[in-house]
Amino acid sequence: MAARWALVALSLVAATCGAEQMSTHYECIVVGMGSAGTTAASTLARAGRRVLALEAAGRVGGRVHTVSFGGGVVELGAEWCVIQGLIAEIHGTDSSRTYKTAVENNVTVQSQALDFEVVQSDGSVGSKLMHELVAKGIELTEEDHDDTPEPLGQYVTNKFTEYIKEKHPSVDNATVARVLDFLDLYVDNLDASSSWMDVDAAAPYDVLGGDQHVSWGRLGYKTFFELMLNTYKGGPGLPSLDLKLNSLVTRVHWPQQGGQPVAVTTSDGRTYTADAAIVTVSLGVLKEKHATLFSPPLPEDKKSAIENIGMGVIGKIILAFDKPWWGKKFYGLMWKPADLASVGDADRWTTRIMGISSPMGCENALTLWTSGETAKLVETLPEERVRAGAMALLRRFFSDLPITEPTAMIRSKWYANELTRGTYSYSSMAAAGAPDARRVLATPLPAPGAPAAPTGSARLLLAGEATHSTRYSTVHGAADSGYAAAAILLGDKSA
Repeated sequence: MAARWALVALSLVAATCGAEQMSTHYECIVVGMGSAGTTAASTLARAGRRVLALEAAGRVGGRVHTVSFGGGVVELGAEWCVIQGLIAEIHGTDSSRTYKTAVENNVTVQSQALDFEVVQSDGSVGSKLMHELVAKGIELTEEDHDDTPEPLGQYVTNKFTEYIKEKHPSVDNATVARVLDFLDLYVDNLDASSSWMDVDAAAPYDVLGGDQHVSWGRLGYKTFFELMLNTYKGGPGLPSLDLKLNSLVTRVHWPQQGGQPVAVTTSDGRTYTADAAIVTVSLGVLKEKHATLFSPPLPEDKKSAIENIGMGVIGKIILAFDKPWWGKKFYGLMWKPADLASVGDADRWTTRIMGISSPMGCENALTLWTSGETAKLVETLPEERVRAGAMALLRRFFSDLPITEPTAMIRSKWYANELTRGTYSYSSMAAAGAPDARRVLATPLPAPGAPAAPTGSARLLLAGEATHSTRYSTVHGAADSGYAAAAILLGDKSA
């Protein structure tokens, strides 16, 4: 059997990269070690399967990235932010794989809520009425919707207008417009979209129950990956898992004839073979590279799903200070028309920063949140321009506070990163006409001649947050998709 695999590997290498080299065979190759890939690889390895994990970056975590900053830790990637009084990485504890992992390993996570406060561009705090209107608008964004696709912005605008006419008929149109503009930014900072008119109000998103305010705090989200890989506090890892960092996968060959292995080639010319492969690269990477990444090409239904599902961007500008001069709140930024008109074109991007918060793991830092096209733009601006724009914004909205100069700045660049091309997926209006797109994306491709996706016969599986039908855009949804893919290979029909 070993000789047969060696001959097959040699023929595949010659066909794909023209090199003569031996290929090591595994039971499964996992491409990408974000939440989905790490969950899949660790699940298989803990079950005794021989697994190769190939990660293009020099670290594990994918779109979760904990970094030391400002005397603590901050999250450049996944970090939950909701204006209704919470900022937490683990949003929901019921049926949450991330929360369960912490509890089972006796790791203390923090339940911590922040008050929400509207602050205005003249330095004043929003009135009681303004807070009421914003809270009502946020409530409408979270309402259950019927199955008819409709832009979320349109749905909320209609409902909010009805509410104003019924409860506050004296409120002027300018105030309504200000609140609706803020709600647009709010939705965009949840869905990573550029406009709430591109978000489907009927999207079947599943909110987990339980405590919505849980964070890894100063341990950082990286702890989740250390626990799964058994490296937490110097753990020895998983003996049947072979992890290779800085290994960019350039080709995944999935066989069209029985008896052939899956062959995965990396940018350094190495080829590895396995009985099956689980590919967990981001939807942004799939959009950009699926045509060249897979050989033969993916089926048309999967290509259509990749095209239709929205991929968005969240942007963070994180500033460190000697000590905090702000309160422990989430500050929603509301512009007054005159102030908005005074901002020049070069700094117009600052008007699309939705809110400001303090990271759970660093009390001396502030995070400025933006999304969509604005987030993409901020990634390209010179460092000093971003810093100056951010500080001008803080001085405008917190003019009564003793603001000090920042000691450092760091920002996210998830769209520019060729390994991610965005932060997470959302239910776009384009996907509204293809409600099964995520399920199609997650359906395994079977061995040649086998019926569609039977347990144990899958050869190529896609996993990641974008493949989860109801928990997309989350770390726990990605983890669930990775576990489901691993369970299929392990023969668990209940996965």
